Amino acid sequence: MTRIRDRFVERRSFIRLRQPISITYTVAGQDKIHNVVAKDISADGVRFQTTDKEISEGNVLETKLDIPEVANPVHASGKIMWKKKLSLEDNAPFDVGIEFLEIEEDNKNTFLKFLCDLVYNLSEDMKNAKSKKA
Repeated sequence: MTRIRDRFVERRSFIRLRQPISITYTVAGQDKIHNVVAKDISADGVRFQTTDKEISEGNVLETKLDIPEVANPVHASGKIMWKKKLSLEDNAPFDVGIEFLEIEEDNKNTFLKFLCDLVYNLSEDMKNAKSKKA
């Protein structure tokens, strides 16, 4: 008998990290600026919540990620891979997942260092939690 868990395949290439960071985005070719907060982030994308009904799968967004303790935002373009309404209410927000298409060359090291620091701090927190239980 095959168990469901045995057939599960992880589609993500990178771990998602729950880190609320401020994001400013515009839809490519439009002027309206939207401010949102990331729900989670990884090396290849980000998920956020928005009330922007105009965006849809396939749209390209120009984003600015405000990394904590970094003077300048990280500029990246990304493609909306999915959009899901969070409830049936008319004004309910959407969860949106974007895949990064390009991160500006000057910003790549800043972004990757930020992610590495998050992973390192996460592992340190786990070690500390284990030592407190012992």
